[in-house]
Amino acid sequence: MRLTCLRRVSTLFWHIFCDMYSKKSFGEVQVVMNETLEKTTFQNRITGILETEYPLIQGPMRSITLGEMAAAVSGSGGFGQIAFSGLTPGQLSEEIKKARKLTGRPFGVNIPLHRPYAREAIEISAALGVRVITTSGGNPSGVMDLIKQAGLKVLHKVSTLETALKAEAAGVDAVIATGYEAGGHLGRTDVTTFCLVPQLAGSLKIPVVAAGGVADARGFLAALVLGAEGVEVGTRFLATRECPLPERSKQLVLEARCESTLVMGRDEKMPVRVLKVTSSDSGQGAPVGGEGDVPVVTFFIPCGQSAGLCGELLGLGEVFPLMMEEARSISGQIAKFLMGGK
Repeated sequence: MRLTCLRRVSTLFWHIFCDMYSKKSFGEVQVVMNETLEKTTFQNRITGILETEYPLIQGPMRSITLGEMAAAVSGSGGFGQIAFSGLTPGQLSEEIKKARKLTGRPFGVNIPLHRPYAREAIEISAALGVRVITTSGGNPSGVMDLIKQAGLKVLHKVSTLETALKAEAAGVDAVIATGYEAGGHLGRTDVTTFCLVPQLAGSLKIPVVAAGGVADARGFLAALVLGAEGVEVGTRFLATRECPLPERSKQLVLEARCESTLVMGRDEKMPVRVLKVTSSDSGQGAPVGGEGDVPVVTFFIPCGQSAGLCGELLGLGEVFPLMMEEARSISGQIAKFLMGGK
């Protein structure tokens, strides 16, 4: 019963525990644990869909996650994404070609279904060799015929059990469970990642990816325990050296705490979580306000609560490998704790 309950922790944990329970001394257990951590890789349904080394997805961000960023993330073992939002079909084509020149590894395109030219974006992605896309901001049932005809796999973003069940019925390959902590556009509920993920994992047959509040190895492993098979990370990539944000904006992210964001447009169809920015920092994000003769004095940076977990500036290619390295270390600590060690 004890080992059965631990299966949800992850394939990595499972191998560690199986090896550990076959040993007699704690010293032998420690040796096996270290060896297992070094050689074990994360392979599950999500890595199978994405064809990646890690079940880690870089979250799409308008005008930020374009070809160069997607290629760098994919090159590091994760799954990079180009955000179609804000691009024309022609610009999307150029960004895909740019990413293709920079990496031979798989990368994807996020396509908001409510945006104009969404169907054209799907066709362009398939024509240029993209094999996996993510969709958001609409019901995927209206484009599933096109997606399947193009031979694409698709992960759809959801924020409730109802929308997840509809997406599964429509034929998507996986869902991305986006909790209230996430940055940028949110669902219209206040359900957190910690509650949404296990609810979906217990109700769906297709795999679940956790999004919202994940910025490091602790969040990744917590998501696995909750039943997710991967995570999508967005805000952490704002605090990277290659991110196209102004340097002051990156510094604001690094200085932020988890309570440093707010949700705008709660009563509208597309609420958005942003970083609180004072007028003294204006010019570093997107403008808000400014009616009539009233000047624009407030700016925003779409950002999740996990900004409070981004303590240092990293390179794009460092984020996911570091997350995996730390996940292995933490896994060993948890295994030792559950075995009665200190």
